[in-house]
Amino acid sequence: MSSPISTLALIAHDNRKPALANWVQTNAEQMRALTLISTGTTGNLIADRTGLPVTCLKSGPHGGDQQIGARIAEGTVDMLVFFWDPLEPMSHDPDIRALLRLATLWNIPIASNESTADFLITSPFFQAYDRAVPGFGGKA
Repeated sequence: MSSPISTLALIAHDNRKPALANWVQTNAEQMRALTLISTGTTGNLIADRTGLPVTCLKSGPHGGDQQIGARIAEGTVDMLVFFWDPLEPMSHDPDIRALLRLATLWNIPIASNESTADFLITSPFFQAYDRAVPGFGGKA
């Protein structure tokens, strides 16, 4: 059954937080129709910059990445926009890999940079997509 993207998870590493906040601000009209969830620091920056409501979880290193991963596994996140910094080592890299693993496992779209995020939100599939949800013997 086709359905639009309705819940968007937003994460960014420190050096990429301003770029993600700018991307959300540029696309604020489209973001208004979505439920936005984010890790703590990123979400607060986006909310302050855009005035959009953002559900802020814990910061990434304090469990926020895992909280978003859990929501992906529960089937309550439709897309992940994660502006990560490929040049900076991350102390919580295992959490990040786990998050990306879950997003891939549960077959949700992932944007790791502005170009990919632009492609995803302008795709006709953003409005109606029949995402194949893997059957692991339980609900998504």
